[in-house]
Amino acid sequence: MQNTVTSKPAVPVLTLNGRSVELGGERNLLELIRKAGIDLPTFCYHSELSVYGACRLCLVEIEGRGIQASCAVTPEAGLKVRTDTADLREIRRTNIELLLASHHQGCTTCGKSAACRLLELARRLGVDTVRFTARRPPAPLDLTSPALVRDPNKCVLCGDCVRFCHEIQGIGAIDFAHRGSAAAVVPAFNRGLGEVECVHCGQCARVCPTGAIMPRSEEEPVWKALQDPGKTVVAQIAPAVRVALGETLGLAPGEDTTGRLSAAMRRLGFAKVYDTAFTADLTVIEEAEEYLRRRAAGFAGPMFTSCCPAWVRYSELAASDLLPRLSSCRSPQQMFGALARDLLPKQLGVAPENLVVVSIMPCTAKKYEAGRAEFAHNGRRDLDAVLTTQELAHMIQGAGVRFSELVPEPLDMPFACTSGAGLLFGASGGVSEAVLRYAAAKLSGGAAPAANYGAADGTAARREVTVTVNEIRLRLGMVYGLREAQEILKEVRAGTCEYDLIEVMACPGGCVGGAGQPVPAGPETTARRACGLRHAAAAAPLHGAQDNPFITKLYQEHLGEPGGPRAHKLLHTKYQTRRRLGKSDGLPLIHGQDVGRVKVSVCLGTSCHLRGSQKVLRGLAKALEERGLAERVELTGAFCHERCDRGPAVTVNGQVFDHCTAELALAQVEAALAVATGA
Repeated sequence: MQNTVTSKPAVPVLTLNGRSVELGGERNLLELIRKAGIDLPTFCYHSELSVYGACRLCLVEIEGRGIQASCAVTPEAGLKVRTDTADLREIRRTNIELLLASHHQGCTTCGKSAACRLLELARRLGVDTVRFTARRPPAPLDLTSPALVRDPNKCVLCGDCVRFCHEIQGIGAIDFAHRGSAAAVVPAFNRGLGEVECVHCGQCARVCPTGAIMPRSEEEPVWKALQDPGKTVVAQIAPAVRVALGETLGLAPGEDTTGRLSAAMRRLGFAKVYDTAFTADLTVIEEAEEYLRRRAAGFAGPMFTSCCPAWVRYSELAASDLLPRLSSCRSPQQMFGALARDLLPKQLGVAPENLVVVSIMPCTAKKYEAGRAEFAHNGRRDLDAVLTTQELAHMIQGAGVRFSELVPEPLDMPFACTSGAGLLFGASGGVSEAVLRYAAAKLSGGAAPAANYGAADGTAARREVTVTVNEIRLRLGMVYGLREAQEILKEVRAGTCEYDLIEVMACPGGCVGGAGQPVPAGPETTARRACGLRHAAAAAPLHGAQDNPFITKLYQEHLGEPGGPRAHKLLHTKYQTRRRLGKSDGLPLIHGQDVGRVKVSVCLGTSCHLRGSQKVLRGLAKALEERGLAERVELTGAFCHERCDRGPAVTVNGQVFDHCTAELALAQVEAALAVATGA
């Protein structure tokens, strides 16, 4: 009998620095090189973004092909690749010098210096002198945003912020302008970030390697309050903060630092340290009850969550037609602020004007949210300041507190008793999981098992989970990244969306990936943070928000029924369309001088922009110039015609035309001119 030996198919390999390396489906040569244990320097490469190839640092030499950017080369069997030749080292050093020459070099006072990728690479590649001189004149800081500071002098044109804003968020609030030596990254029409349709998510700051965009610091006002003996300063800590703060202070990503965080903040001078997860439990009850009431009233289609301020702002700017579907619940941060103002002065024996309420958040958009007019009463904000995780870490380091040596201390009651559901809010899917736990218990009359429905598991940008309780089917959708959310909005508008509730988070992975967190080494860091939250939630003695006895007591003694008048006043809000420019604030593009000129306005808001309004504007401007009509027309760009579902929208002498093209707009202009001349 003859034995048959089946040979395995040969694994494709290439040669890297003289060693054979197996190909394993990597997207580009850079990924393969890193898998082989070589940390090839890069500046503009992010695995979640498109390949850009601008920095020219990940260069390799391929036999027969010359020098190539490894991020833009597909691995092939048989390639012979070198990463360490003398020419490559010299080119990298020269490229770093050129970047430094166009960059403001105040590294010792830059807030990004500890995590600056440019500074790190300069040291790593041995660049200790810069032979080239800067050519650009100094530019003023952009301080128009409540959440971010933009310093054009530190921008090296890597384009990371531009790509993230376009590709992940689908906003396009910032882009390249001009050419050659005048090239710059700027918001639309060279305005400030706070004057365009930026949603303040801060992800541009997260990916910026040089500090050209940074979270706006509120450390000094907080220090001032802490050192004022007449003030009582209290703080709330968001769930995602506790699993990321340690990264800056010598601990591993995902490690729960709640106890040491509480101890450190008391050493800074905070009188009380509370848990935002408590008001997350409150949000679960209010949001779930709101959904169940809507369902009982015959509400058709999905309701959207309202915990993420960047998502709420996007909805008000670009999806105003769907605002009725947005939950009226405040975020957990703002629920805490309202309760703190209402309850804490009496509980702590403090005059209301001497109570300072601070939030510790993973998110820059929370700074914007805290400043919204509806979250202030009698001229006083519910929240006096919002510190990011990075800012708090900086304060702890500045105070000389040895964080890793601290003995853990508990958070302060009553806002310290939380359920595992509330802790999950910090990760994508956590809100859905929490609502499912509550709704299942409610619909089953309290008989639902303490199950984990898996909504907070997984890392995909879009997920869904379906459960059936007492023959009632609940289907929840979860999405992060606003571009992904835009796809769901299309389905809702088309009537093809079958979700009952949709959770939207602007940042990758949810709050754990917020722009206020320490800059992650990669997606695996964000995943470890989410895993840390899931572990903390699993260890919590209370499973669902409905199990929290202090929540029950709060309703009994202060709030009344969920969704009732008192609860609605403190815990809910309303939303409205927000245009970035007033009706008279158009951006002039063609200045007609004739008396009786036709006034034309093209909407450039996000929704119309995504539907092609820029193409309409360019086409119309070109046609007017070619036909010699420029002197008879005043053409402007505006930021909202409040017809977000019907764009591109163009106004000609006060009449709005929906779904407009350049040809249709030109025809209407010519008709208006004919009427004006009596032709």
